[in-house]
Amino acid sequence: MSPRRTVSPDRTAVPGRTVSLSPHHDGSATYVPEQEPALGQTVPVLVRVPAGADVRAVHVRSTPDGEPRFAEAVVDRRTGADVWWRADVEVRNPVSNYRFMLTDARGDYRWLTAAGLADHDVPDHGDFKLVTHAPPPAWARDAVIYQIFPDRFARSAAADGRAAPDWAVPCDWDTPVVGRGPQTPRQFYGGDLDGIAERLDHLDRLGVDTVYLTPIFPARSNHRYDAASFDTVDPLLGGDAALARLADAVHARGWRLLGDITSNHTGDAHHWFTAAVSDVTAPERELYYFDAGTGDYESWNGVRSLPKLNWGSAELRRRFATAEDSLLRRWLRPPYSLDGWRVDVANMTGRRGADAYTHEVARLLRGVVAETRSDGLVLAEHGHDHTGDLDRDGWHGTMNYVGFTDPVWSWLRHGSEPGGAAPAAADGVAAAALPNFLGTPGGVRRRDAHAVRATMDSYRSLLSWRSYVHSWQLLGSHDSARIRTVVGDAARQEVAAGLLVAMPGTPVVFAGDELGLTGTNGEGSRTPMPWHRPDTWDVGTFAAYRRLIALRRAEPALRHGGLRWVHVDADTLVFLRETPTGGVLALARRAAGVPVRVAGLPAGENVYGGAPALRPAADGTVTLPADGPTFQLWRV
Repeated sequence: MSPRRTVSPDRTAVPGRTVSLSPHHDGSATYVPEQEPALGQTVPVLVRVPAGADVRAVHVRSTPDGEPRFAEAVVDRRTGADVWWRADVEVRNPVSNYRFMLTDARGDYRWLTAAGLADHDVPDHGDFKLVTHAPPPAWARDAVIYQIFPDRFARSAAADGRAAPDWAVPCDWDTPVVGRGPQTPRQFYGGDLDGIAERLDHLDRLGVDTVYLTPIFPARSNHRYDAASFDTVDPLLGGDAALARLADAVHARGWRLLGDITSNHTGDAHHWFTAAVSDVTAPERELYYFDAGTGDYESWNGVRSLPKLNWGSAELRRRFATAEDSLLRRWLRPPYSLDGWRVDVANMTGRRGADAYTHEVARLLRGVVAETRSDGLVLAEHGHDHTGDLDRDGWHGTMNYVGFTDPVWSWLRHGSEPGGAAPAAADGVAAAALPNFLGTPGGVRRRDAHAVRATMDSYRSLLSWRSYVHSWQLLGSHDSARIRTVVGDAARQEVAAGLLVAMPGTPVVFAGDELGLTGTNGEGSRTPMPWHRPDTWDVGTFAAYRRLIALRRAEPALRHGGLRWVHVDADTLVFLRETPTGGVLALARRAAGVPVRVAGLPAGENVYGGAPALRPAADGTVTLPADGPTFQLWRV
């Protein structure tokens, strides 16, 4: 092999230079017509090569049973701008890898993997992947999720008659949220499930169709991740009957309702744990990690109120999952009929020293959920590299903090204007006080769009397309700063929201983001919804979210299309979402720049952002607008 130096055209574009599209493949239906392959099946895969590119031959390399195998591709068809090559891949293993070798007129070649084009040999872990495990529920791919922190969303009239618990610091709805210190888990605002049911019209106007509730079980904190029981809904939220009423109201609209389960730990007030500490011979003792000599116990990150569950225990697996009356099953059945679970601290579940039960637990929980209701979702929380925990018969997807949230934050963060100049403050938050990303020291780093794309590609390339598109894309959550605080103004939040709905994956909106609420960290972002102060709402931001969500629901390419990068410069991201029947071109700019000319794009009508229609010039190029911050969509 004598590979020559080649650089992807979209990384070298400069003002006055035309950008050309690169050879492309992804796991979407445009390139892999068989989306649910069976073990032993032979699947055709397609690679798209611009007509003018120097590609004379294409081979696909797969690795059945771990041994490389090459097959020659043939030209499937030619269009005006592209040559489509087709090859067959045998789905020999539950996860089957493949990549393309593109050979030019000189006999030099490049690899095309999920990580992109490479002119040098690269490891297999970035290859494309075909997966034969049972697919996630079909509805999840089309969902737009709305996350609710129950204590802070809405109070029904019934909440006024409930006494505050002994652990709580009762707060008026307008009391400022304390973002740090011992009081943070004790502030109690009294939101309840009937309050949520009364506000579903707001969610309907926004356009979401799936409600995700953070924990609803009894606990000794406002966040309820320290469950005292899994057997009942917290009476402070209205109890079991209130969940049944909310589920009925949600399902009556044709929506879905997701719960939140802590598989890594319970609270120290949980009846399993109190039994375990009161009697060393109790059967509950094996559900946790106790030191035989000292009697001390393992807890989540050393937080004593969160004792860690021991998934080496058959009794824990029975109580939690496999028993006919297990907690996992009970809430999936009528009258509650939850549509699935977000699994808290899934990354640590089953991991402790030499114990490595995580994949067993993921497979167990998914199997039990599917057995209880075939369309149930099992989604894992993961705050860092999740790629080793997916593409098995476990979690359907993950919360994609590292592959979406972090790069979007770093690109759009307040103070990331060209030249690095940072305004003194935005929305009351000084640039020097910018939040960190889930505890990373030093605050949110400023990065250009090249790094954003590289980060997204790095994580995406290590997953199957299926796991990627069924993972949650989010701009923030109850565990992070608010997107408005990170980016500093409404214009950049609109760009972020555009990426949220236009990138592959399931978009998640944290309640209040659509109103422009702020918060510098997880606790501080858990702001009560200002229902009684509509004058404080950012109506422009709400309108932007509403229009963008409506477009996602209306445009099949935004839900089922592939992802093809068109152009990247420091302040600009341009990409295509394509299906076999049509596509959408997205332009995101964090600041004004220079116009970009792109060769090979078809004409298109603007459907968001107000830019002119795309009309190819005499030389076949189209020119994208240079204003910013802006987010634009064209139907092509």
